[in-house]
Amino acid sequence: MTFHGGPDGGPEPRYDFSSNANALGPNPAVLAAVRAADLSRYPDPRYGALREHLAAHHRVPAGSVVVGAGASELIHRLVRLRRGPVLTLEPTFGEYARAARAAGVRHRTARSPGEFLDLLEGAAVAFLAQPNNPTGELHDRAFVREAARRAERSGAWLVLDLAYAPLSERPVAAAAAAFRLFAPNKAHGLTGVRAGYLVAPAAEPAARLAEAAPSWVIGAAEVAFLRAQAGVAARTWLRGTLPTLFAWRCRLAALLRERGYEVQEGAANFVMARLGEEAAAFLRARGLRVRPLFDKGLPEWARLSAQPPAALAALAAALEERG
Repeated sequence: MTFHGGPDGGPEPRYDFSSNANALGPNPAVLAAVRAADLSRYPDPRYGALREHLAAHHRVPAGSVVVGAGASELIHRLVRLRRGPVLTLEPTFGEYARAARAAGVRHRTARSPGEFLDLLEGAAVAFLAQPNNPTGELHDRAFVREAARRAERSGAWLVLDLAYAPLSERPVAAAAAAFRLFAPNKAHGLTGVRAGYLVAPAAEPAARLAEAAPSWVIGAAEVAFLRAQAGVAARTWLRGTLPTLFAWRCRLAALLRERGYEVQEGAANFVMARLGEEAAAFLRARGLRVRPLFDKGLPEWARLSAQPPAALAALAAALEERG
């Protein structure tokens, strides 16, 4: 099983630090579009108008855009289609490894950027999250370009997972030769809408990926969501939330450090903190949910997202009780 933030089977917490969705959402412009979608009709099975809209937004040919039921579905589709070793730079999003297991292919792991570059030649698909989840690390342009160059030379598909790029404090490096994966539901605070898309470096792999999808892989609500999130109103709202989100993240990191916890703070709207192995259960019993990282080989660490002042106050009180 791959663990994500969000529901854990228990009662709803008072405050949820485990999900990285924009804590100021949902985006009203996008939510209105989703609510107005005509759910009585099938969408276009080829998503032609949507793909053209997204292509215009990214200034690419419509034939390079592939839509899917969120980033996870597209990750699995990429791996199934290539049928070869999957490479990741750890620790990172667990769905990459899960897709490799589901497809019955080898999962190779790198522990440093240099090792990732060295292992690219033997990979069929290589995933690189920008910013990375759970560390928040943002790789520089030189590394991304070199990874794209080596992948192009070896025939590997380099996939830049840009799920948190809209929530990054600094500019995100990409590369035209790489596949770019977008999952905008987190940035707009609508994680219940499962929709994402991929921009491929050429039309041929995009066509193959589109053909590998089930019929109507997303519905009318998801079409409306993807179209609206690329609009001016939605992007203006999102940009307006970022200063507050980053201020909350800084306050969260300071709160944790003041209480003696080691914190790793990256470019995105979340942090990693070394809270101890029992912290997640202790906090959950007090109505606070964090994302433990035991599945990533980091049993003492947890991921926490930027949350409003009331949530920070509740976290501070719980940590004071813990001592």
